[in-house]
Amino acid sequence: MSDKRHELSKFDRGRIVSAHDAGMSERQIVEMYGFAKTTVHRVIKSFEERGLTKPAPRSGRPPKLSNEDKFQLVQIVENNHHTSLAEITAQMRDIIQDDISERTIQRALHVEGYFGRVGIRKPFVSENNRVKRLNWANERISWSSQWKFVIWSDESRYEISGDNRKWVWRRPEQKMDIECLIPTFKSGNKSVMIWGCFTRFGVGPLVRLKGRQAAVDYIEVLKNNLLPFLGGLKRKKRFIFQEDNAPIHTAKKSNNWKKENGIPCLPWPAQSPDLNPIEHLWDELERRLRQRNEPPNTEDELFEFLLDEWEKIPKSVLEN
Repeated sequence: MSDKRHELSKFDRGRIVSAHDAGMSERQIVEMYGFAKTTVHRVIKSFEERGLTKPAPRSGRPPKLSNEDKFQLVQIVENNHHTSLAEITAQMRDIIQDDISERTIQRALHVEGYFGRVGIRKPFVSENNRVKRLNWANERISWSSQWKFVIWSDESRYEISGDNRKWVWRRPEQKMDIECLIPTFKSGNKSVMIWGCFTRFGVGPLVRLKGRQAAVDYIEVLKNNLLPFLGGLKRKKRFIFQEDNAPIHTAKKSNNWKKENGIPCLPWPAQSPDLNPIEHLWDELERRLRQRNEPPNTEDELFEFLLDEWEKIPKSVLEN
């Protein structure tokens, strides 16, 4: 029976050989990179016996792409991870002057370690705010039990729409690279805006927000929802309230109301919704919404579904 094992890219073979030269054992290399033990052994043996970091030549049809062609292919992807397979194929046809198929290009990308994946959505973050985010994290690097007593809050918008996922070509280790992320922007689709909060001990209220929100509206949300939720928590004096730096949150009226009502707040770096664990709850809520047998047809129905699924989120999700 012929050996149809998955071929490693040159990059992965180089990593194995480099780790071996650095004195690591085969077992350590397997644990570090997750390759099969037999694969690691075969690469090291090939290098020691023949000095090769590429697979031995095999009989059969000659490859469609030369090493130079593959280098050009990788450059196309690295220059723009958002390029579609059809666009990549068109560019490669121009380079090699041959009517190569999309399937061939896809296989070549896989051999080089690139796979099509849904891009992770992240808001744009300026370099200045990256530094502030890092400082914020370093200031709380020793926190442990303190995180248990944070009331996490945020607003989120849910749309009545189809699948708007965007795909990128990337290696597994490029998952969080800036070039492979999908920046988020506001859209004009029919939607519902909500405010919610939670602690690791349970979800708080989920509130529908209508119209443009001002500081006075935000104060009403806190007065009618946060205060009763806080009042029902055990050891409530240990809790601190988290909110982002939206203008209605940081307005003088809002800050004065929080001080008057004895609500301590967690300082928050700008452009950092991804640091807020409530983002995972919004994702959980969207997954649950998609799993329902009937999609919502109206904004009122959408909020009813959201509220129903919000109250079903198990404590195990909150703790993680």
